Amino acid sequence: MDELKTTILEYVIDEYVEEDDDIEVDFETELISGGLVDSFSMVSLKRFLENKYKIQIPDADASPEAFDSVNSIAALVERFRNA
Repeated sequence: MDELKTTILEYVIDEYVEEDDDIEVDFETELISGGLVDSFSMVSLKRFLENKYKIQIPDADASPEAFDSVNSIAALVERFRNA
């Protein structure tokens, strides 16, 4: 799961952290409640995960809570990879 978390973390940093942002992002950083990822960004992140891992995440499971940290996103992906 470490590789999964690292891939998600790298995507989040590449897509949502500006070069001049003075923010440290790690596996526990609050992405949505912390204001780094908004609802539009969450949709693109969901699409990235579905394409990369060949899974389908139902909209009902794609909640702000499920996408609020790299750890919670990784747990969600694992749940649907093993389904």
